[in-house]
Amino acid sequence: MLLSEALASRAETADRLAEVRRRLAIVSLVQEGDTPDEDPKSLIAEAERLMTRFEWLVRSINATNSATPFDDGTLSDALAKRDHQLTLREFYTSAADKASGRRDRYSASEIRYVATVDIQSLRKKADRAAKEYRALDTRIQQVNWATELIEAENKPAE
Repeated sequence: MLLSEALASRAETADRLAEVRRRLAIVSLVQEGDTPDEDPKSLIAEAERLMTRFEWLVRSINATNSATPFDDGTLSDALAKRDHQLTLREFYTSAADKASGRRDRYSASEIRYVATVDIQSLRKKADRAAKEYRALDTRIQQVNWATELIEAENKPAE
């Protein structure tokens, strides 16, 4: 299995688990004398199976990321750098958005607000971080499609 396939499987497993959790919430309490539309015990069993698979996928993905070379470090390092670029972009964008919010004044006697930060500079920093994020993400995806998953012990049945 390729790392990219394991990542897709992890997302699919998480989605399925959320769906089972939602369905269990619906059938876990019924009026006395009524029968639930689905068997809660089978939903619990499916959720437990999904959680075991999810845990195995995470362990396998983490082991692969830690062992896969990327530039001067590992794929784990590249993921941290990518997350850092995303955080920077979100920070700079949020700061610029807050500072550029227009507040209309109805008369000259109302309080006037002025930005205390360089909005244009923040926007440029946000754009640069977004560009670096996209470039790094593209390279990470290429590695994901070329890397065999290091399977953790005790692989659960699918």
